[in-house]
Amino acid sequence: MLDDPKFIPLAKPVLDEREAAAASRAILSGWVTQGPEVAAFENEFAELVGAAHACAVSNCTSALHLALLAAEVRSGDEVITASHSYIATANSIRYCGATPVFVDIEPATFNLNPDLVESAITGRTRAIMCVHQMGMPSDLDALRRIARRHSLTLIEDAACAIGSQIRWDNQWTMIGRPHADIACFSFHPRKVITTGDGGMLTTASADLDRKFRLLRQHSMSVPDTIRHASNRVIFEQYPEVGYNYRMTDIQAAVGREQLKRLPDLIARRRELAIRYHQLLANVRGVVAPYEPAFARSNWQSYAIRLPDGCDQVAVMQFMLDRGIATRRGIMCAHREPAFQPGQYRAAGSLMESEAAQDRAIVLPLFDEMTSTQQDRVVEALAAAVCPEIAISRSANV
Repeated sequence: MLDDPKFIPLAKPVLDEREAAAASRAILSGWVTQGPEVAAFENEFAELVGAAHACAVSNCTSALHLALLAAEVRSGDEVITASHSYIATANSIRYCGATPVFVDIEPATFNLNPDLVESAITGRTRAIMCVHQMGMPSDLDALRRIARRHSLTLIEDAACAIGSQIRWDNQWTMIGRPHADIACFSFHPRKVITTGDGGMLTTASADLDRKFRLLRQHSMSVPDTIRHASNRVIFEQYPEVGYNYRMTDIQAAVGREQLKRLPDLIARRRELAIRYHQLLANVRGVVAPYEPAFARSNWQSYAIRLPDGCDQVAVMQFMLDRGIATRRGIMCAHREPAFQPGQYRAAGSLMESEAAQDRAIVLPLFDEMTSTQQDRVVEALAAAVCPEIAISRSANV
């Protein structure tokens, strides 16, 4: 089906000869692992989002893990987060030996509900990890006030949120500034920009940034870039256990080209989201996604809620049979076999999280999407959820 030119994919990365040339530049330089391209990518990313520091790593899961380690999350600690997220969010907490404490989401935004967070805090709570789900910014102002009151580290899982904005001190600012203590990004091919895979941590703290850089390279005391450039023999040391979470210069070179595209990519995705809003207004029972007044989403994904009584799988299969890819609502970690009772704590009901997984579907949205393709998506969705309307329209053609 993927070979069918009429097939509408869920997502499609934007890559061409510019990224190929950048990768070639890194390859031909002779330095292909973490090096000068990574350093340049970090500087350009930090400047873009307005962060004091940016540290590139192998993927967003490793970024989340390093963020938690730098926040001194250890075995026996608790971290408040959403179950309604890709499993990497909860997994990163488990990597530290800590317990994820799942708080329910706001049904409108699919994000952690700030009103439920404070009651989930205990003497074992070390951090709060919010998720900017599908690129929609969380209520960082409310969450930061809670974190500050309880002396907790606030970490942003901004995997999907590169290019998203939040209104802060009466100005529009980029997610990743950061507004919390640490923000973590992904460059997976499903994201707005990609390096094939990769991640980034941003922070205002020089101490946290130094910790990220130490841990990402096996805690090597002297970076290999400095060692190789020195005219004196240098022996490095390894003062603590670290990790191999480095990004390659090949990936970073591609990322630098992708950053140049970002403003146009965001503008296009926002155009497509507005058009989806308009088209879906005519589909009875379907709920379009909500963007709070304080947020500007990058629309990494566009998730709608199905009408009551609709069979999610049946709707998705109906659309797939017509050459249109979709995905179910975002998973809930607490429903997965990897998270058995005792391996997490639910701070109250997770009813809204479960409903979002069961009743939402993600529609195709990508830079090259045409109006004709959007029309096909909405027409197929309408036919799946309102067959009597579809039949009526066909009779009038």
